[in-house]
Amino acid sequence: MHRITRRGLLASALALPALAQAAWPDRPVRLVVPFRPAGRTTSSARLLAEALQERLGQPFPVENRGGAGGNIGADAVAKAAPDGHTLLLAAPGPFAINEHLYRSMPFDPARDLVPVALVAAVPIVLVVPADSPARSLAELIALARREPGKLAFGSSSIGGTNHLAGSC
Repeated sequence: MHRITRRGLLASALALPALAQAAWPDRPVRLVVPFRPAGRTTSSARLLAEALQERLGQPFPVENRGGAGGNIGADAVAKAAPDGHTLLLAAPGPFAINEHLYRSMPFDPARDLVPVALVAAVPIVLVVPADSPARSLAELIALARREPGKLAFGSSSIGGTNHLAGSC
């Protein structure tokens, strides 16, 4: 897996476009979200697409291609023409988690996808009901150990970031 360094980011930021290249984008740019349409990634994608269209003058249609923890949409982008007109907006799953959860992947994230920008950082928050006796993570863990099988946990997907964080 490639490591992003400050020097690499600086070099890419300072790189000048070749004079013979056409302006980008010269047609609509697909923004693929590899998750369900009603999720937070889609909401972020729609806001991003609107801002990019306003700034760059081309439509950025958002296309949801959910399934397999993000692998279906990420695979579509990995196999798209490498012309900069198909982008992927995803959480860590397709890049860092799925290769450890699935026996085989339809693409190699390190070889087939290139990171362009960090769009958002989303913290994970753990909450309990107001009447819970637990007031800290340590107290919640102690409660779970005292009463095995009595606490329930919910997350948005199996194998996703939230599920794995809550399963530790």
